[in-house]
Amino acid sequence: MSERRNPEQDNEEFARAMDDVVPLPPDPRGRVERPPPVPSMRPAGEASPESGPVPDDYVAPGVDRREIRKLRRGEHTVRCRLDLHGMTVGEASRSVGQFIENSRHARHRCVCIIHGKGLNSAGGVSRLREPVREILMRTASVLAFASAPSCDGGDGAVYVLLRR
Repeated sequence: MSERRNPEQDNEEFARAMDDVVPLPPDPRGRVERPPPVPSMRPAGEASPESGPVPDDYVAPGVDRREIRKLRRGEHTVRCRLDLHGMTVGEASRSVGQFIENSRHARHRCVCIIHGKGLNSAGGVSRLREPVREILMRTASVLAFASAPSCDGGDGAVYVLLRR
C-alpha cells in the first residue's frame, strides 16, 4: 500500500529543491512566444474578453493570406465533413477537437465543419459559429479557415486548412 502524502509537504519539498534555480532571461530577439490560452467555450454572442469578436476567416502566422481566397472559392478538395446540428456547445467543442485531430492523422488537408446558420435558433443566430471558430483559431494544426462557398453551406459552414 502506498503512503499518502500531504500536498503542503510536497510544495515545501519542491520549493527547497528549486531554491537555487535561476530563471532564464527573456529572448532579446523576441523569438519565443507564449502559447495561446486554452479556448473556453462560452454561450453564443458572448465575445472573448481578450480578443474581441471572432473573425470570419483566419490565417495562422507565416501562412500565405491567399489561402483564404482558395478556401472561399472551394479550390481545396474537402476530404471529410463534420455536422454539428443539434449539438450543445460543449458537445460541439469536444467533437471539433477530436475531428481535427482525427482528420490530421488521416492526412486530410482540407475539411468542412457545418455549424449551421441558426435559422431555427432563438434570435436566428448560430450558437456554435463563434465557439467553433475560437477553437479553430487556437488549434496549432489549423493553418487557415474561411466560410464555405454557398454550394457547401455558406456562412453555416467553415472550410478548414490543416497542417500536413
